[in-house]
Amino acid sequence: MASSVPNPAEVAHHVRNSVPPGGLFAGHEWRVATAPFPLEAKLASELESLGRILQQFYRATDLLYRHSGTGKQPAWIHSWLDQGKPENIIELQRRERFRSALPRVIRPDILLTEDGWKITELDSVPGGIGLTDWLNQTYSANQEVIGGANAMAEGFASIFDDATLVRILVSEESATYRPEMDWLAGRLDLDCIVEHTNDAKSFRASDSIYRFFELFDLPNATCAKELFESKAKITAPPKTHLEEKMTFALLANDNLSDFWARELGGKYFRQLRDAMPMTWLMDPTPLPPHAAIPELDLTDWNRLKTLSQRDRALILKRSGFHEEAWGARSVRLGSDLPQTEWAEAVQTAVDDFDQSPWILQRYHKPMQVTHEWFDFDTGETVSMNGRVRLCPYYFVQSGERPEVKLGGILATICPADKKIIHGMRDAILTPCTIAT
Repeated sequence: MASSVPNPAEVAHHVRNSVPPGGLFAGHEWRVATAPFPLEAKLASELESLGRILQQFYRATDLLYRHSGTGKQPAWIHSWLDQGKPENIIELQRRERFRSALPRVIRPDILLTEDGWKITELDSVPGGIGLTDWLNQTYSANQEVIGGANAMAEGFASIFDDATLVRILVSEESATYRPEMDWLAGRLDLDCIVEHTNDAKSFRASDSIYRFFELFDLPNATCAKELFESKAKITAPPKTHLEEKMTFALLANDNLSDFWARELGGKYFRQLRDAMPMTWLMDPTPLPPHAAIPELDLTDWNRLKTLSQRDRALILKRSGFHEEAWGARSVRLGSDLPQTEWAEAVQTAVDDFDQSPWILQRYHKPMQVTHEWFDFDTGETVSMNGRVRLCPYYFVQSGERPEVKLGGILATICPADKKIIHGMRDAILTPCTIAT
């Protein structure tokens, strides 16, 4: 440790001067923090153990989907999860080859809200792995960070077992993240190459493939057919049902409570129900005359359009398998929209159900935090009031009872006037540390 209280300007210049020649995000910039974002020890401990719970959630969700397809669980479950998917995708994810395969990288999006921390999304093909590895290594030069300098790279390497060659496949859709993957590949203590999905071919059984492209993008990935017909090891497995936000609605559905309590265990089930905002699938199927949507007490989705702005603390977003289902592209915050625009958003969600389902999620207002960044134009440290999203990265190792390790936590701090928190030019990106 160079100093117990490092000089903010020196930290910021060290960070900027350490950016790899190829950058980390193509065409994207952010505000440079003068220190990691501090987490209370209790929160840090809770996040340390969260990976195991989320891995069990993936396992249980996969089992629920398979049992629904064979009649051991209600058919409406797989019908929801298969909604809008082409037959070739459904056939692919049901192949015996992928039966027991689960994602080996897990990244939740966590908001620190006025009601505690909330998991708003779950991603098994996340961006930011290379960026967080670089941030951890860079800030570790003079400050403590969760995961230290190398846990991200070591964790990522550990998911490939004894692979002869690791091949990271990046599509045009995810090309923004190619620079961070190039950085990460150079950090691994094994043979690793980064390839465009239209250039990769000749997959061997000894290869380990990291699928860094979305399944909706398969028609634009010319290597896809050869890849999935090969015997190469692939993570994340091609299972669209594990990449749908509607799985939060399944967890919230009281008809499935016995299943979740049995498969997760009562403790994990309660923890996830507390951490995940109440979520509904925007299924326009008519309800019986005496029925209402749980907690909303609405008899149909048309009534959602007429809610007052005060009652619209709700988020609409696409569930998955769509180019707008990531990066906050489809997010609509009801309390932030005029009545007419909210009504239009609700109608779009209802109309799109057959091809691209949407979810409705309870909005928990993020709490305000304060963090410092360095303005290189003025040469001064600036204190910013903002709202923060935490992205812990978990890596799942092989074994009958897989070990799930936390590699690091990326904090994205947006100005307080921004209602939706995501990477943007005005955001601070920094690793996390444990507050002292």
